Amino acid sequence: MRTYRELFRTPEFRPFFFTVAVQVAAQTVAGLGLATLVYRDTGSPLLSALAMFGPSLAQMVGAATLLSAADRLPPRAAVTGLALLFALSTALQVLPDLSVGTLFAILFVQGLIGSVGGGVRMGLLGEILSRDGYLLGRSVLNVAVGVCQIAGYGAGGLLVAALSPRGALLTSASLYLAAALVARLGLSRRAPRASGRPSVAETWRINGRLWSSPARRRIYLALWVPNGLIVGCESLFVPWAPEQAGTLFACAAIGMLAGDVAVGRFVPKAWRGRLASPLQALLAAPFLLFALDPALPLALAAVTVATAGYAASLLFQEKLLALTPDELSGQALGLHSSGMLTFQGVSATLAGVLAQYTSTTTAMALLAGLSLTVTAALVVAGRRTHAEERGHADEPGHDDEPGHAEERGTRDRKPGSALSLMTARRSEAGATGRSRRRAESE
Repeated sequence: MRTYRELFRTPEFRPFFFTVAVQVAAQTVAGLGLATLVYRDTGSPLLSALAMFGPSLAQMVGAATLLSAADRLPPRAAVTGLALLFALSTALQVLPDLSVGTLFAILFVQGLIGSVGGGVRMGLLGEILSRDGYLLGRSVLNVAVGVCQIAGYGAGGLLVAALSPRGALLTSASLYLAAALVARLGLSRRAPRASGRPSVAETWRINGRLWSSPARRRIYLALWVPNGLIVGCESLFVPWAPEQAGTLFACAAIGMLAGDVAVGRFVPKAWRGRLASPLQALLAAPFLLFALDPALPLALAAVTVATAGYAASLLFQEKLLALTPDELSGQALGLHSSGMLTFQGVSATLAGVLAQYTSTTTAMALLAGLSLTVTAALVVAGRRTHAEERGHADEPGHDDEPGHAEERGTRDRKPGSALSLMTARRSEAGATGRSRRRAESE
């Protein structure tokens, strides 16, 4: 699957696409409205940053306790129910005289349920699309995120100015209700991807299995840390330029949109593995300019260019799926989503603390430099591990080591192995074709 026409002709992709897009718009409007409300009430850049990205901090709590539900709940019911919960919790934030502590308690609950929602949606995407269509579908969703963020920040800024921050929150709640309605009417009823009841113990067991592979660990860290630090930079847009924050966020969304279109639609498969780390470097480097406290036009250009580097996450997600068994895909992607959002929340907190004791521009430059350092360290670690693996590959019996096939995942089975023969008997020729394509994607 290589064209948008093929993608949107796939049954159920269009209602799924619309559901995700509307939820992103709702989250964007709510985040800007709440951050503005908290900043007006407290004057604190730290609390303002936490109001916009604070739910991310609760994501890891949810990932550690609730994430096994991502593969064990009926997808349509889960997507619909979670959208309704977000509509209700966002509407509660509109109530007058709520304390800042109460607002953040509601944000914490949203983060918990959001940790399950990411895994449910991305696992469902893998069911709606064939595996070779996942990257294109994910890139289109990222484009939708960019467009909806542009529209959401623009509309959110207008709503805040014309009505009030609470008016923006009410609009967000209405959008969540619309997303729930589309999910309920447009998606088909499906059985859960995995059997058994979700539990804390099962969540820990599967998370441990996913984290046990060194290759997957590096991918998770690459997906979480460098990008999260740059989100910390973005969390300071409101205190740096309160009246122009919406424009800065819109430019960030435009850059992300351009990067995702380029990578998802036009980058050949042979180039993908080599582009991930350079794109992450591109994401961080332009933010170093904020150390000079640039004029607004230069800042807008730097943000637009930098955020094209977010497309690296598409390439790392493709690698993650290549190393993950199909029945764990929902939880694997949910763990990625929760970890990513958690690090975004941690980075927003760190950014707020740095800004409190230095300045917003200094904090942005420091976080950008740290992001570049982490990217470089992961590249060095990956090259060292690959060199060690090549050395071990020459040793007799290496391919028979326990756990070796599991570490590579279900996409790299060798023809003639016991595992591949069992799979071939279950799925006949189709499984063999999938294994060959998956091995080539490595």
